Amino acid sequence: MTAARTVYCCLLMLAGLLLCPGCGRPVDSGGGGSEAMGTDARGGGKKLNRLKDSPSPYLRQHAANPVDWYPWGEEAFEKARAEDKPIFLSIGYSTCHWCHVMAHESFEDSAVAAMMNETFVSIKVDREERPDIDKVYMNVCQMLTGQGGWPLTIIMTPERKPFFAGTYFPKTGRFGQLGMSELVPRIAELWRTSRDDLVRDAAKVVEALGQSSATVGTAAGLGEEVLEQAFGALSSRFDYTFGGFGEAPKFPTPHNIYFLLRWYKRSGNAQALEMAERTLEAMRLGGIYDHVGFGFHRYSTDRQWHVPHFEKMLYDQALIAIACLEVWQASGRRIFAETAREIFAYVLRDMRSPEGAFFSAEDADSEGEEGRFYLWSYAELENLLTTEQLKLAVKAWSITREGNYQEEAGGERTGDNILHLSAPYDKLAGELGFTDKKLRERLEEIRLVLFEVREKRIRPGLDNKILADWNALMAAALARGAVLLGEREYASAAAGAVDFILQRMSTPAGRLLHRWAGGEAAVTATLDDYAFTVWALLELYEADFNAKWLLSAQKLTGQMLEHYLDRENGGFFFTADDSEKLLTRSRELYDGATPSGNSVAMLNLLKLARITGDESLAAVAERIGGSFGGSVRQAPMAFTQFLCALDFAVGPGREVLIAAGGDQDRALDLARSLQQPFVPNKVLLLKRGNELDGIAPFTVEMGPLDGKPTAYVCVGYACELPTTDSDEALKLLTR
Repeated sequence: MTAARTVYCCLLMLAGLLLCPGCGRPVDSGGGGSEAMGTDARGGGKKLNRLKDSPSPYLRQHAANPVDWYPWGEEAFEKARAEDKPIFLSIGYSTCHWCHVMAHESFEDSAVAAMMNETFVSIKVDREERPDIDKVYMNVCQMLTGQGGWPLTIIMTPERKPFFAGTYFPKTGRFGQLGMSELVPRIAELWRTSRDDLVRDAAKVVEALGQSSATVGTAAGLGEEVLEQAFGALSSRFDYTFGGFGEAPKFPTPHNIYFLLRWYKRSGNAQALEMAERTLEAMRLGGIYDHVGFGFHRYSTDRQWHVPHFEKMLYDQALIAIACLEVWQASGRRIFAETAREIFAYVLRDMRSPEGAFFSAEDADSEGEEGRFYLWSYAELENLLTTEQLKLAVKAWSITREGNYQEEAGGERTGDNILHLSAPYDKLAGELGFTDKKLRERLEEIRLVLFEVREKRIRPGLDNKILADWNALMAAALARGAVLLGEREYASAAAGAVDFILQRMSTPAGRLLHRWAGGEAAVTATLDDYAFTVWALLELYEADFNAKWLLSAQKLTGQMLEHYLDRENGGFFFTADDSEKLLTRSRELYDGATPSGNSVAMLNLLKLARITGDESLAAVAERIGGSFGGSVRQAPMAFTQFLCALDFAVGPGREVLIAAGGDQDRALDLARSLQQPFVPNKVLLLKRGNELDGIAPFTVEMGPLDGKPTAYVCVGYACELPTTDSDEALKLLTR
């Protein structure tokens, strides 16, 4: 048992809350949090607390609570010190189901609130607005309890040092789980009678947290053998029946697909491509996909991808769209290009702000019920559709009279239906006696009927805050879509989102800010904000070849190196050197729901090194691998976005410069032809005049041959002879 865990168990034995693994006395490690939705705060004449004017939708949801909430800030800490009270820190987000449940059960309950107000100074934090705070205290929770999730519950001293952690707690204890009604008075008693023990143990927790954050991986060289090891781990956990990895619940994890495609490209192992295709197709056919309005729900509660948790997150749309585009490139299968288009249609229709940026998320619930917006009863469909249409809908989307939807996998049927395709279009068409084209036309007619009706329903709540990192992911996806699908609208939308970040979400000095809400930008940017925005800028450059995007990428990379780089150990800290000082500055490589900032930064640095010829950037990238090498070797499956960067580093890399000369249209056509094949480890520059001279000095002497657009192709640090023949250029690139 770790020292921190021992401290925690001894503390909770005093409170009678847990079973200590060492002595077997009663213990409760705190609940697990499922991700889902919240609900809007409606004062209804109630006295509103300090959260009422918060720009965060999540905090405003709690403005009518009788709990005397404070936002994170010095006012709360000063009150705790002045009144000699511990702090109750509650962290969640607006589309979190169990956050909503705990709020309804406890934070809206006057009796529980009265106990909390008497015992604590209570602080509410939006994890999406302050991911820096969330990461620190989530690490505490995972270190002490062995698990994490939201709502995250932390009890700490006025000096912000935690001595208790958990997730969801019901109002009253049940099935051996501690309730708020028992927790609050027990903590109050400990604060009165065992203060010195709590303070001493909290200090030990902070010490253990600091040691954990300072851990440096083995600086062993990482190479192709680690990529092969990761593929082996993924294939051993792959669900060959339903796609995806492991059992229920199943999450999309698009970076697993990115890595599989790169291993397929490197090794020629068709199994890797099959795993990527099967996973993405199963998701597209399943109920995790919105077959009426498009876009993906957060995750599937069952193994078959049929029963989703219904919230929709912006980052999922972006990352899955990129996966669709790459699988389409690698496989040539139409369904993946269509799915990417549909994702973009959903985001541009429902998630785009008037200013051109993108909102964060849509809730799972509406009218007080999860999924209500997305579900259909048989009787409702019977009234809306013709007999022929209903017959087709029933067969295609697995609709039944008794309903096919269960609130959770294995639960009771509700009488409602969630639409999911019973088979791919080509197979389904044969079974139903249609051509593929005719089936698609018929289903589209039905979809439009359902969409029009659904638009009149009460929509799930919209989290309308704008986050730099998530917007950058969406911009990167749209820019990639513009290139591969030939849609200028996507490039324009991507540019609009990036311009919003650069112009409205930055300080006068040009430093990025993390969050825009209520008409203002605030919160010092995280590593993710920088890394993801540079990713978007590099994608945008390949969408329109405007050199201004490369200049911005260089500028932001310079800021990232100045303020986030761990010069001693390598890699990047999550927070800036001049941001608010928390218990620790963490460095993370783990690729979770979104890729880690270090993983994305590594690939950005490698690409910028190839683009600019500045090999010092590649050296910084190499130190990321060395810094976290031990962790990657132990569990490579947890770092699949990082492995994409490693795949680029291992090579062979490909650099292409097209010198346009006077025929810029033909040069652009040549560039587009080289962008279509799946060649992930390449950079592509288009030289028009002297705009690249200051960015990539090595391009100065590269000009068109005989006045024709000319491709200069280099593979694995070896350059081929320049060519004006597009077929020859493609052969050199893809061989």
